[in-house]
Amino acid sequence: MTKRSTAFLDVPRLASPKRPVGERILDWFEVEGDLSKRSLGVQAERCMDCGIAFCHKGCPLGNHIPDWNDLVYRGDFQNASARLHATNNFPEFTGRVCPAPCEEACVLNINGEPVAIRQIEKQVADSAWQNGWLKPQPAHYSTGRSIAVVGSGPAGLAGAQQLARAGHTVTVFEREDRLGGLLRYGIPDFKLEKEIVDRRIEQLRLEGVQFETGRALGGDFTLQDLTARFDASLLCIGAQRPRTMDIPGSDLLGVHFAMDYLTQQNRRVAGDPIGQSIDAKDKRVLVLGGGDTGSDCVGTAHRQDALEVHNFHYKPAPPSVRTAQMPWPWWPMVLRESISHEEGGFRQWSVVAKRFSGDQLGRVTHLHCMQVQWSPGDDGRLQMGEIADTEIKLEVDLVLIAVGFNGPEVGEQFGLELETGDNKNLRADQQYRTPVPGVFACGDATRGPSLVVWAIWEGREAARQIDIQLQGKSSLPSIPNRHPI
Repeated sequence: MTKRSTAFLDVPRLASPKRPVGERILDWFEVEGDLSKRSLGVQAERCMDCGIAFCHKGCPLGNHIPDWNDLVYRGDFQNASARLHATNNFPEFTGRVCPAPCEEACVLNINGEPVAIRQIEKQVADSAWQNGWLKPQPAHYSTGRSIAVVGSGPAGLAGAQQLARAGHTVTVFEREDRLGGLLRYGIPDFKLEKEIVDRRIEQLRLEGVQFETGRALGGDFTLQDLTARFDASLLCIGAQRPRTMDIPGSDLLGVHFAMDYLTQQNRRVAGDPIGQSIDAKDKRVLVLGGGDTGSDCVGTAHRQDALEVHNFHYKPAPPSVRTAQMPWPWWPMVLRESISHEEGGFRQWSVVAKRFSGDQLGRVTHLHCMQVQWSPGDDGRLQMGEIADTEIKLEVDLVLIAVGFNGPEVGEQFGLELETGDNKNLRADQQYRTPVPGVFACGDATRGPSLVVWAIWEGREAARQIDIQLQGKSSLPSIPNRHPI
């Protein structure tokens, strides 16, 4: 079967199919669905198999995208899965939650619509599970070396799997009672159902990875404990310290950090105890923050039957299309509408919160904020200035703060060094080594809050560096010197 050389001209891009809004906000199941196998093959046919495939560079993992696109077009999903898993441990995760920088770097995106890479990736990965192609790959030998991985998010799981396949004995420590880290507690089920995470963790178990839950660094053990017990340790502890809002009234009842809210709802969906409930039902909800975390709060509030949902951003609305300052193939900071924003609510830009006020019982009742304008300063960078007489007083019952994160929740008390600047990330060198001998770190803990795809890449690369330190060499694959475009 021969591809049509003009398919990228003749075939329009098909977006990921989504369940109707009126249906999906009544449950917690995934919003995005699948294309038919035939339609997926036609979408894969749009790939031009470029001489210089910029999608390789756009993807932090360096996925061999034209290769598995061609295999999908030919109907060979099994070999497409093998090609996909050669560079990505968990394509079923990235196929669901990645913003697809590969698509922004697609050559078709210069003046048209990119290949539906993320959708193809998701369905190839799911097909592999459905057909039983993803057999556990336990090592055929043991190196006799033991490694601790602290944190079971995407970086920790990727690092653990690579190290176990290299023949090391790997133990993963997770402070929560369930495994998955950010995948489990930071991403709502309507984007990533947790059965998807559980089946991958079970694969790691069958490959020899051991897991200990309810075990927190700094509470249940120290770095000294790890260095005494293991030959090396890899810290994948994330960057979960929330950035605070030091404004009057931020301590009122009803003002919560976004991750507390999202984590609780994920526990609720799983049937776990939640303690004091944070619930949006019949409430006027305000989400402060314009990133993925804020968007996930919006979608969660819709499903909890909020009375109304507002999402305020202090920055100006980004442009709807690329500008000269963000040319192809660089990642463009353009206006995007998430599945949560599609579901309703009010989104407002260039608004800065000044204070909260409450009632006699100490419950938040209003946000007081100002409209701002952004203009170039003397150094050419945009600077924010309040617009006089534009105060807004908004009635609120529940406020969710999603204005970013400020590094990991543990650090200097163990002799680790933190980066200077706003984000107090753990300091590690290019080989992921911290100042503590035998202790490595990667993922959000060192690079700051980022994408699942970057966490997987760093977990893989850190595992290879640990393998080299312990063995003198490594057969684990590497895609070095990755930089976002």
